[in-house]
Amino acid sequence: MSEGVRTRRWTRKEYDRLIEVGVFRPDESLELLGGELIVGEPQSSPHYTAIGLVEEALRAALGPGWLVRPHGPLALDEESEPEPDVSLVPGTWRDYSGGHPARPVLVVEVSLSRLAFDREHKGSLYARAGLADYWILNLVDRALEIYREPVTDAAAPFGWRYASVERLGGGATASPLAVPAARVRVSDLLP
Repeated sequence: MSEGVRTRRWTRKEYDRLIEVGVFRPDESLELLGGELIVGEPQSSPHYTAIGLVEEALRAALGPGWLVRPHGPLALDEESEPEPDVSLVPGTWRDYSGGHPARPVLVVEVSLSRLAFDREHKGSLYARAGLADYWILNLVDRALEIYREPVTDAAAPFGWRYASVERLGGGATASPLAVPAARVRVSDLLP
């Protein structure tokens, strides 16, 4: 950014108010990440299909007491309200009628055209929020990337990153940290 150029950062409260008064169209794909409004990834057929497959596989693998939320906002902090492709939270829909969940046990981003952004930017944001389990369904390489163990890192966009990164191919299975007995086949997630 050029010297002398100022940008306006937004809080989650301001962002929610802009939505309430209709500043943004209902079909506009925006997220508040670290005080900045970010346009979401386009919903190509493979991308959207994969979101449905992730949702379906997680629901099948988990027992009662877990809510699988596609494109649901998360109240991470005062300047961030991301809308991951899929998140997993304890409870039921009614548990969140008064406010968005703040601490999902798993966040899954499906990535086709913004893989580096999901790894670096969103990964740093989720690590800063202390989310222990972050998955990227990498459609480019047909793999599941599992990010765990948030640690500080001054070079990362939000000052945090994940220390553990595991990459699984289509024949492997994965388990959310919160439900280690639940087994999800990577091949079931890929379109």
